[in-house]
Amino acid sequence: MKINPLFVFGILCWGTSTVSAQEKTPLKLEDAVQLAWTKSNEISLATTKVATKKYELQASKNNQYPDLKASGQYQRLTNANIDLKTNSGGSGGLTSGPVDRLMLGQVTASVPVFAGFKIQSNIDLHDNLYLAETANSVQSKEEIALKVVNYYASLYKAQKTIEILKENQKRAKQRVVDFIDLEKNGIIPRNDLLKAQLQVSKIQLAIDEATNNLNIVNFYLVNLLKLNTNTQIEIVEKDFVNFQMNNVPTNEEPALQNRKDLEALRFQGKASQSNIKIARSAYFPTIALLGGYTALDLHNVVTLQNAMNIGVGISYDLSSLLKNGVMVKIAESKALEVQNTEAILTDYIKVQVQKAIEEYQLAIKQDIVYAEAIDQATENYRIVKDKYDNGLSNTNDLLEADVDQLTAKINKALGKANIIQKYYELLSVTGQLTTTFNPTKL
Repeated sequence: MKINPLFVFGILCWGTSTVSAQEKTPLKLEDAVQLAWTKSNEISLATTKVATKKYELQASKNNQYPDLKASGQYQRLTNANIDLKTNSGGSGGLTSGPVDRLMLGQVTASVPVFAGFKIQSNIDLHDNLYLAETANSVQSKEEIALKVVNYYASLYKAQKTIEILKENQKRAKQRVVDFIDLEKNGIIPRNDLLKAQLQVSKIQLAIDEATNNLNIVNFYLVNLLKLNTNTQIEIVEKDFVNFQMNNVPTNEEPALQNRKDLEALRFQGKASQSNIKIARSAYFPTIALLGGYTALDLHNVVTLQNAMNIGVGISYDLSSLLKNGVMVKIAESKALEVQNTEAILTDYIKVQVQKAIEEYQLAIKQDIVYAEAIDQATENYRIVKDKYDNGLSNTNDLLEADVDQLTAKINKALGKANIIQKYYELLSVTGQLTTTFNPTKL
């Protein structure tokens, strides 16, 4: 049969592009976390919120400074009738010309002296809100780091599962080849061949499912890190599984000291106390130092220059005695809400930590069992295979032993990764994950 050269060229181009598209990019877990902290939208939003609170704090501090205002007016007058009264009670007419314009310039200054402690309380309020938002931003880094860890671990598990399944698939395919010859020679029945072929199909389905999971997790991680969507991340296995897990938390004390979401609530509690003081400030008068300068020119009537003034201004809202009690109660109720929320979060953190400790210890115990199971499964397969070769065991026993060995290999390969994942989750719930990846800077 004659083959079209263009068809061959197309196949070669397709193969080249496929290999290029599937080219993998090695990425360490630490580098992935650092990249997420730099690129993720969540961290960008958290940083922006901190900046906003910082500006609000600066704005509250500006209320301490004097208010300085300057104003000027120029007005044209039409048919103005001016009647100036003298000290003797008489009136004087205007004889020097028409009164057709007015010019007025003023500069006023006001320096707050006392505002019922409102200014300082407002500064304290925004200072604590700024600190709370800063703590929330660190908590966002904790959450993003844990998300990367989970994606990374899932990606490793999927890659390792596919690797083991493909190794097993080669043996299963070879078994089918051997069974075909045996079936042709009448040594085994056809249903034994079909069982072997069915196992190959099952392994292929497992590979397809694992590949699908790998592609989904890979996309999640690539999207989080803002990499090209065609990037295929390759786990750096030796950096992921070969490290020492030190200072493993054993109780909730580190969490109660380090959790930034709990710290943020504590700052919000302080802010709510400042808010109560602000509400109560309405019960006090407001006192300010006043000063100013005025210049006036009413054409053909009067000219006023160098009119300096200085004094004290006092204002008091008498209605606040009746109305402000509700505002104080609202502020006090909001402070109580924060206290209750902090108590709820504290209890929840204790539950989180205990759950994480139990799951970490379970992962360690499971890994020990997996190590024993793989030896047992390997030896069991060897014995069953030997019996099968000597006609003392059937195909079902052989295939079942093969599946048990495959399962044991997968469990053992993923056991270490599961321990690491649970370790990082334990660090996260105790507020120590960020410092693990960035020990010199929060």
